[in-house]
Amino acid sequence: MSGGGCSIVWFRRDLRVEDNPALAAGVRAGAVIAVFIWAPEEEGHYYPGRVSRWWLKQSLAHLDSSLKSLGTSLVTKRSTDSISSLLEIVKSTGATQLFFNHLYDPISLVRDHRAKEMLTAQGISVRSFNADLLYEPWEVNDEEGRPFTTFSAFWEKCLSMPYDPEAPLLPPKRIIPGDASRCSSDSLVFEDESEKGSNALLARAWSPGWSNADKALTTFVNGPLLEYSQNRRKADSATTSFLSPHLHFGEVSVRKVFHFVRIKQVLWANEGNRAGEESVNLFLKSIGLREYSRYMSFNHPYSHERPLLGHLRYFPWVVDEGYFKAWRQGRTGYPLVDAGMRELWATGWLHDRIRVVVSSFFVKVLQLPWRWGMKYFWDTLLDADLESDALGWQYISGTLPDGREFDRIDNPQFVGYKCDPHGEYVRRWLPELSRLPTEWIHHPWNAPESVLEAAGIELGSNYPLPIVEIDAAKVRLEQALTQMWQHEAASRAAIENGMEEGHGDSADSPIAFPQAMHMEMDHEPVRNNNPVIVTVRRYEDQMVPSMTSSLFRVDDEETSVNIRNSVVDTRAEVPNDVNVTEGPRRDTLDQAVTQPARTNATPPQFNFVVGRRNSEDSTAESSSSTRERDGGVVPVWSPSSTNYSDQYVGDDNGIGTSSSYLQRHPQSHQLMNWQRLSQTG
Repeated sequence: MSGGGCSIVWFRRDLRVEDNPALAAGVRAGAVIAVFIWAPEEEGHYYPGRVSRWWLKQSLAHLDSSLKSLGTSLVTKRSTDSISSLLEIVKSTGATQLFFNHLYDPISLVRDHRAKEMLTAQGISVRSFNADLLYEPWEVNDEEGRPFTTFSAFWEKCLSMPYDPEAPLLPPKRIIPGDASRCSSDSLVFEDESEKGSNALLARAWSPGWSNADKALTTFVNGPLLEYSQNRRKADSATTSFLSPHLHFGEVSVRKVFHFVRIKQVLWANEGNRAGEESVNLFLKSIGLREYSRYMSFNHPYSHERPLLGHLRYFPWVVDEGYFKAWRQGRTGYPLVDAGMRELWATGWLHDRIRVVVSSFFVKVLQLPWRWGMKYFWDTLLDADLESDALGWQYISGTLPDGREFDRIDNPQFVGYKCDPHGEYVRRWLPELSRLPTEWIHHPWNAPESVLEAAGIELGSNYPLPIVEIDAAKVRLEQALTQMWQHEAASRAAIENGMEEGHGDSADSPIAFPQAMHMEMDHEPVRNNNPVIVTVRRYEDQMVPSMTSSLFRVDDEETSVNIRNSVVDTRAEVPNDVNVTEGPRRDTLDQAVTQPARTNATPPQFNFVVGRRNSEDSTAESSSSTRERDGGVVPVWSPSSTNYSDQYVGDDNGIGTSSSYLQRHPQSHQLMNWQRLSQTG
């Protein structure tokens, strides 16, 4: 068929033929050329990790097979500039229309708006659609038309909208192919030879592809969903949906998940099945958190870089190479944390509860910069998702209005007996502790010498002593928070007195990310629980984040989202004798603790399903003046002219919980108001 007048359907993170509004619009318009452009350099620091690339490779093959069965095939292009590639495809095919589905991370929003402008200037009709959310971000506002700043208020509004999310679309019966004879596909390489062995193991546990996502949804709704409320916290069993990687790559639409689950909800309500109803509400809340992550990213496009609450800019994060290495290699001396980190490295997956445990330990006990942890999740998780990861790490770090109290430390020992009461999870991932009785499995440092000897454990040798004592961490955290409030108050006073103009636009310039993420587990026994900063790194070990003096200083330049950034970070590594002297500072953790941790802390409660991704400080609002439910304008922000504060009223369900330290400092209840967008457009 002639290529004249055909339409390009641009696939991104919507790798499905079912409930795909852009594909449906292309099919209605006539001949279709389906395109996928692989341009990971555009993502800057967020170049996809090994397991994410493995998933993408399988998912694209599955999509191509499905498209061929419908009459066409997928054109793949390798590029460093998606828009230039689109223009080339338009020129070679004679296409007159472009259809794609919305994305909401800052890089995509800038890129998509630029694509619309440039292709429209070439006479191409561009239409975009909502395929990733129940409601577009600009549809959900408070009574004054402002974006919500707490999850509970946002989700309540979503559930009470006057119209339901659209029903999912059926896949097309057939697709008329456009003429792509002059638009050959490029061969895409997603893995190198050194990665293939590890990737082969992933296929034993996961089946990427949209039809497999459909099966996973059906299996969950007809099985584990019923007892989700009772079993969701069990780390040692398959009690969650395992849908997050499918959702990230758009292999299943959130609308389909929502409708399937709501059908069960109605059925169980009619049967009087209260347990089923409770499970549905809790699972839908996890879907709501995913929605909220995109909502926050759209309205606050720097939320993956900076804290949403301004006073957290002054928190004196610890820059410690040894602690970061011990955490990522699973050698902190806390079995539940270590088991989680070893599972993450081996499989690319972590149960939601364990994500909370390891991230909370990272920011509360070790007090390492939350963006380091978020970036490590991005590089190692199968379901790595920028918006969700930002929301999760900001929540854990107390940088959301309804985030977890920063002055609360959860003891992994007590959490372990909640998440892993029989110790099976720890034994699976820490074989060196496999013979330890359940009584001591989550706190081996308290076990009698005879018990340790019988289990073949020599603390400090084949399993480390606790890297930090919990009681000592609590004291350090209190000191750090006091220091944070002092610097925040001083800065506010300086601004009020007219002595400090604009301080804060980059006061929290983030510590640079790791330069490379090639980490292999180090199998040498740990001889000392004191983290030693080594002078010579192994090639295969993941580098530690580098830093510049701008960490605690005000710079004029924006430090991140730049779609032209190279994935290679050329900044210097952390020196072995880190000594930050500029601005508010804090010494690295006072002393290495060599005594076993002993604490009588009360058991903590985990009530939050962690997402995966980042966020930033802007109260930007959508400038979209029209809403077309069947497709319309590319979403664009325009920065709001004033900032605002809310009374943050919490609930008892994780996100939505007010922070005690915020109550003590009501003057800081303001979201940061960044007057300009990322300098990427």
